[in-house]
Amino acid sequence: MNRTTRVTRALAVSVLVLGLGACSAESVDKAVNKAVDETVDETYEVTYEVTGTSVDEISYHGGGGKAMEPELETVKSPALPWKKTVKLRGIMPPAVMPLAVDVNGTDVACTITYKGKVIKEAKGDGMLSTGGCVAVSPIVG
Repeated sequence: MNRTTRVTRALAVSVLVLGLGACSAESVDKAVNKAVDETVDETYEVTYEVTGTSVDEISYHGGGGKAMEPELETVKSPALPWKKTVKLRGIMPPAVMPLAVDVNGTDVACTITYKGKVIKEAKGDGMLSTGGCVAVSPIVG
């Protein structure tokens, strides 16, 4: 490697370090989110299922938003059993969170299925049940 190449690389590294030092935490977060979304752009499908005696609402990651900041979609007063297949992207975690409030008690269960295999399941019972399921993106591992 010649002297000009070494000096050019050293100068480039110095500019990069100084530039990052001047960045705000917010701009670094935006840059990281953008890099993750652009780098991990593979999509995958999961199926959410919720069963139980009574559920007031179901919130879930439906594929909107950014991989590290997914938007929640919500269904109010869903008919049970409830089932929904969604397409997610990259490291976006599959998540479904049923909420049931009943003074007489209720039971709620949820599952997340990927390629026919249950990757997360949970159950809840009582007056306030939030038998939520959150899994790691199956394409990460």
